[in-house]
Amino acid sequence: MKISIGCDHSALELKESIIEHLKSRGIEVIDRGTYTKDSCDYTDYGYMVAKDIKDGKVDRGIVICFTGIGMSMIANKVKGVRCALVSNKDAAKLTREHNDSNCLALSAKYTAKVYANEIVDVWLDTEFSHNERHQRRIDKMMKYEEE
Repeated sequence: MKISIGCDHSALELKESIIEHLKSRGIEVIDRGTYTKDSCDYTDYGYMVAKDIKDGKVDRGIVICFTGIGMSMIANKVKGVRCALVSNKDAAKLTREHNDSNCLALSAKYTAKVYANEIVDVWLDTEFSHNERHQRRIDKMMKYEEE
């Protein structure tokens, strides 16, 4: 598996912790930045991760900012990306089972490092259910991108 990850200045430490965790699992990581605590625009980094997903360079993406809200919004602007802002393991499981999310947004403010790694594990290890009603809803969602 290959993951693209990006953050803003507020989430640098959480991003680095997650990268270390992903690598310990044998997952290849593309680090899209940021690389310092200097103020920056989350939109630039969230877009790069989402573009990696759209272009097929990675299997999934992870985006992190102070609240996770801005990152989830920018990622969802890219066609084909289904980014979910997740704050707990149950939501991580459900967004994979029901929505086949391919991008995970996390909050550096509200998510402790250890718990973030647990959320990431659940999200990575949960498969899409392939339930007919869930697939129907995803198909509708993706069709709306054409409008």
